[in-house]
Amino acid sequence: MTNWVGRTAAEIAAAVRDKRVTPRQVVAGHLERIARLDGRIGAFRKVRADAALAEADEVAARAGLAELPLAGVPLAVKDNLAVRGEAHRDGSAATPDTPAEADHVTVARLRAAGAVVVGLTHVPELCVFGTTEGAHGSTRNPWDTTRSAGGSSGGSAAAVAAGLVPVAVGNDGMGSLRIPAANCGLVSIKPGFGVVPAGIGHGDWFGMSENGPLATTVEDARLMLSVLAGQEFAGTGERPPLRVAVSRRSPLAGVTVSRSYTNAVAEAAGLLAGAGHRVRRAEPPYPASLGVTALRYWTAGTAVDAADLDPALLARRTRVHAAIGRRFLRGVRVSDSRDRLRARLAPFFAEYDLLLTPALARRSPAAAPWHERGWFRNVLADTHHSPFTPAWNLTGWPALTVPVGTLPSGAPCAVQLVGRPGSEAVLLDVAGQLETLRPWRRTAPLG
Repeated sequence: MTNWVGRTAAEIAAAVRDKRVTPRQVVAGHLERIARLDGRIGAFRKVRADAALAEADEVAARAGLAELPLAGVPLAVKDNLAVRGEAHRDGSAATPDTPAEADHVTVARLRAAGAVVVGLTHVPELCVFGTTEGAHGSTRNPWDTTRSAGGSSGGSAAAVAAGLVPVAVGNDGMGSLRIPAANCGLVSIKPGFGVVPAGIGHGDWFGMSENGPLATTVEDARLMLSVLAGQEFAGTGERPPLRVAVSRRSPLAGVTVSRSYTNAVAEAAGLLAGAGHRVRRAEPPYPASLGVTALRYWTAGTAVDAADLDPALLARRTRVHAAIGRRFLRGVRVSDSRDRLRARLAPFFAEYDLLLTPALARRSPAAAPWHERGWFRNVLADTHHSPFTPAWNLTGWPALTVPVGTLPSGAPCAVQLVGRPGSEAVLLDVAGQLETLRPWRRTAPLG
């Protein structure tokens, strides 16, 4: 029997639709890999082995199997999204262990498309921080297990990068898709506001959080986003030349960018210029207040999510984060700072179609019990690791992470592409060009 572990979601779905393999065979192969390797990675909080096999059989029995875009594709779900019959714990001991009565809308859409949920993945408590560890377990980067996978969709990213599943769903409130995707050598897109249903926590962090895909190829990311959004993001083939701005400077004062990430941007810029795009160095007019604005919204969002939980059961870093956020809640709710940020950046995106930046400023923090460390130390580590992602949650504009280059350790490096509202298909097309010009190794060499 052909082993379908390591194949893309598009390849698996095509084979299932053509009846060259059954959903049960595909899911069983991935469950075997999870059992063999996840002890080294820590991607999953809950593996649904028996339930997933039963769901695979249900997919095989569907009358419309030949029409399902994700037929039989094993899927990992971030543990802050409801999966019918399972508790979602949000990485916390303070959340109830109560099974969900219904799927989150994104999970329902993926299941309707034929995907099979094999498990729920680790997150940091309340999905607050940029590393993934806590009461239910810790997640390591499959490419370098001495480092964190990043966060907060770290478990989902690690599961895909380790070949435990071909695709996963996560979400992004300050970079929580793009950070672990960049660390783990994946493609991920944070769609613009309203493209994919949110429904994350208690208010989507004031509308900044978006659900999105984690995949090893642009084709799979495009396929998943189309299912999640309920609309096609089909590639357009040859695009006319785009005006691409290139910025390697951190948006946050005092944060330096390592040579590996500036080199990745230079490489991507050269590839895009060679492909005919008009590429130019240009710095977005980030306001000096950007870091403070991001901190206010980040902490206030946590204050809302933690409001009904027993603080004695929360980790200290989470309690402090929420306590700081409560001081900002009233101001954030009436603030026009996001509107002013959009107005400030809009002329730049009238001059340029896309912005190319490093995905991160440096490699991910060491794999360590960050949930036991102090709040300031966590915030400092996250800020110096990922200064490039929060601005685009504040604006609500789409941003994509794609692998380019490698770190000295051999782990993947990555760049970020940002576009104006409605440019998701453009971002995917340009990422596809980079993939064609400089293909990457899709799965970490774990054996």
